[in-house]
Amino acid sequence: MSLSLIFQRLAPMHLLTRGAGRLAQSRQPVIAQALIRAFIYRHGIDLREAARPSPADYLSFNDFFTRHLRPGMRPIANASWVSPADGIVSQLGAIHGGQLIQAKQQAYSVSELLGDPVLARRFEGGHFTTVYLSPRDYHRVHLPCAGRLLGMRHVPGTLFSVRPEIVAGIDGLLARNERLVCWFAHPQHGIYAVVLVGAAIVGSIATVWHGLVTPPRRAIIQAWHYADETPAPCFAQGEEIGHFQLGSTVITLMPQKSLAFHPDWQVGRQVRQGQAITADAAPGKQAPARCHHAAEPQ
Repeated sequence: MSLSLIFQRLAPMHLLTRGAGRLAQSRQPVIAQALIRAFIYRHGIDLREAARPSPADYLSFNDFFTRHLRPGMRPIANASWVSPADGIVSQLGAIHGGQLIQAKQQAYSVSELLGDPVLARRFEGGHFTTVYLSPRDYHRVHLPCAGRLLGMRHVPGTLFSVRPEIVAGIDGLLARNERLVCWFAHPQHGIYAVVLVGAAIVGSIATVWHGLVTPPRRAIIQAWHYADETPAPCFAQGEEIGHFQLGSTVITLMPQKSLAFHPDWQVGRQVRQGQAITADAAPGKQAPARCHHAAEPQ
């Protein structure tokens, strides 16, 4: 076992994460600017894409880390499904027997990942893709396909690192870490899910409709249901739905049994938010107007 894996198993990751979160929230210029500039240097971050291109424009490390991009920097491909985030494709494939493949052909349960066996059954025979967001990536998460928000579930768990080598070394890691499950309905594709997986030193996960979800740390599953809300909480394809404070992973669960991945969507490939996941064209303009009412899973 590597030293990295030993550290992940033995270190008090929740305590370390809380400490890092306090530093990242600091608005003391000496602390904030030192963290921001060291991070830019360490990871070779190019701020020319950012809406605020100077390190001095950010009030805290979190403000910098969750930075917005300039308009037009992430065009949305003409495909039914597009990448929800910048990152590396760490896995993709079909869902069989209620199982996903994590790494090195290790399987883990869709039901455990979602914290809901009923919802999990909707994806049997469907497909999934996993995108790992490294520290240098843009960390806002966008919708892979237009959808009406049906529900959200916060599932508490561990906070292992989600670096590919750590994921490969710990069985079922993505279904063990703290995560935020959001499920949506599209009039043609049906119900799909976007799972934001927390990780070591991730201070929080936030959504645009709720704000911060993960802090304070809770030991019980919490769920929110939006299916009957008026007006309907609908989102266009590519619209922002949330962000991480520090790197993590986004898993998209798609219900289609017949689905062809785009040739450029391959394990180990660097991808950008809005890039095509599938090889087909989108069924018309995927805008909020196409979000029709859909009942909760039965």
